Amino acid sequence: MVLCWCWLTLSTTAFAAEVVILKSSDIAAYDQAIAGFKSSLGGSVTLSEYDLEGDLEKGRKLARKIRASDPALVLAIGLKAAKAAQLEIVDIPVVYAMVLDPAKYGLTTRNMTGVLLEVPLERQLALIRSVLPNVKRIGTLYDPSKTAGTIDEVRRLVKPNGTDLLSSQIGSEREVPSALRNLLPSVGALWLMPDSTVLSEESLRFILNTSLEEHVPVIGFSKEFARSGALLCLSVNYTEIGRQAGQLTRKLLDGQLTLPMKPWHPDRIETSLNLKTARFLGIDIPRDLEQKADELY
Repeated sequence: MVLCWCWLTLSTTAFAAEVVILKSSDIAAYDQAIAGFKSSLGGSVTLSEYDLEGDLEKGRKLARKIRASDPALVLAIGLKAAKAAQLEIVDIPVVYAMVLDPAKYGLTTRNMTGVLLEVPLERQLALIRSVLPNVKRIGTLYDPSKTAGTIDEVRRLVKPNGTDLLSSQIGSEREVPSALRNLLPSVGALWLMPDSTVLSEESLRFILNTSLEEHVPVIGFSKEFARSGALLCLSVNYTEIGRQAGQLTRKLLDGQLTLPMKPWHPDRIETSLNLKTARFLGIDIPRDLEQKADELY
């Protein structure tokens, strides 16, 4: 079947466009993103919202229903909503948000784009260097089936600056304690990646406590990590992710952008610092960085 992609250039000058929001589940982070989306969308748009309640099959049924109603655009919040849309909606523009590593899950069809839920590795590395300029060995734990590509990219980025990345592979959460204990004596900092095998509520607590005991600073990707003892973190703001998704949607509806197109990177990154951890480890935080930080603990 040959599809016509002329609909990918949209205009709302003559009518109120219908936008459907499909969210993966009813959690605070998703609601924050939706609030940001609604606040920035503007214009003549009618909105309807569906919750697939964490059930992908229910999401696929909802996506088929949404497709039949022929809205101007679908906003998919969370991985399951985005995956349901990708499987069932091929001829309506889909904007996703609150999805980590969308390419890994095949969210690259011609009718899909979105806002990435990640901080560029280059920016994270620059912050690490500004706070820990003398660290030459950075450690990390990872599951090759989850984050091998990220580890390869980090290794490529650190090499020109004379920094080594010491990475320890694990296949299950049970392997975290032994892998961490073997890694910490050889590194000057531990860089946590968004790897679901490595990180759970229990393992994070163990990683932070054990690293502090060994006087190894931890760098993370959530302000919750900094609140719990990590030295520094760069993270995205969920409301801001939604706001950008609204701006992207508006430009698509108005015909200022056309699909296919690459997803947007977050335009606002938040810095969190734990000054208590810095004092405990004897680390001096640059004054300008402390003044610019979004969160201090």
